[in-house]
Amino acid sequence: MHLLFLFMDGIGLGKDDPSSNPFARADLPNLHALLGGQRLLSGTAPFTGQRASLLALDACLGVDGVPQSATGQAVLLSGTNVPAVLGYHYGPKPNPPVAEFLRNGNLFNRLQQAGRSIGSINAYPPPYFEAIESGRRMYSAIPLALASAGVPLKTAADLYADKALSVDFTGHGWRTRLGINDTPVLSPHQAGQRLARLALEYDLSFFEYWPSDYAGHGQDMSQACTLLETFDTVLGGLLENWEDENGLILITSDHGNLEDLSTRRHTLNPAPALLVGDSELRRSFAQGLDDLTGVTPAILRLLLLPRRS
Repeated sequence: MHLLFLFMDGIGLGKDDPSSNPFARADLPNLHALLGGQRLLSGTAPFTGQRASLLALDACLGVDGVPQSATGQAVLLSGTNVPAVLGYHYGPKPNPPVAEFLRNGNLFNRLQQAGRSIGSINAYPPPYFEAIESGRRMYSAIPLALASAGVPLKTAADLYADKALSVDFTGHGWRTRLGINDTPVLSPHQAGQRLARLALEYDLSFFEYWPSDYAGHGQDMSQACTLLETFDTVLGGLLENWEDENGLILITSDHGNLEDLSTRRHTLNPAPALLVGDSELRRSFAQGLDDLTGVTPAILRLLLLPRRS
C-alpha cells in the first residue's frame, strides 16, 4: 500500500469569485475532471466521484486567531491539536514548544517504528544545507519532522539522478533563481510522471509545495493562475501514471491563503483534502476526517493495515 502526501502550503476552499480566487479563474482541466467538472471551491466539498473525493478540513481548530504554518503543519504531522494545547496559532517557523511536537512521535517516527518506508521527494539545493549548517536558517516544520525521524532530505545529487524533484517541480527555478545553470529541467508533465514513479518506492512519500503560500502573500492573480496551471499539468502527468489500486494520493494544506488574494494574510477558510484512488480506500480514509487533526490517524490506519501476501 502506498500513500503520496502532496502538501500544498496555504490553500483553502474559498468562494466562487474570479476577481479574488485564482481557483475560480485558472484553467485547471485535470483538477476539474477529478471533481466532476467542478472547481476547488467551498461549495464543492464534500464531493465523491469516480476517482476522487474532496473534504473540507477545519484549520482553525477552535482557537482564536488566524491559522499559521508551524502549528498547522505540526497538527498534520502529529494528529494533536497543537494550537489548542498551546493556546495560539504560530508561524511561519516552529518555536521551541511547536518543535517538541514535531520531534516527538511525529507521523514519520511512528511509521518507521512499524517498519514502513518513508521518502521525502523534495530536493533541497546546496545553499539550503549551507544555511542550516551555519545557523543562518532554521528548519521549517516539515524538514524538522523529517530530520528528527532520520528521513534523509534529498540533495542536488538526488535531483540529478532522477530521484527527487525541485520544489517548483521542473527545476527551472534552480537555474533562474539560484543560478545553478546545469540543473536538469523537466516539463510539468514529466515532473508528474516522475512523482508517480518515485511515490511507488516508499510506503509514504511526501512532497512539500510551498510556492502556493508565497503566491498568496504576493496577491498577484496572473502569477497565481500560472502557478496553479503548472501544478495542474503536473497533476495530469501524475494521474496518468498512478494505478488507483496501488494506494492513495492525498493533497491537503495547513491553512487558507491563495484562495483569497484580496488579503495578504492567511484566511479562516477550511483546507481541502483531495483524495485520489480506489473508492473503498477513499471511503475508509475519510472516516472521521473533518479537521487537520484527523490526517495523521487516517494515514496510520491506511499504512498500518496488514500487508497483503
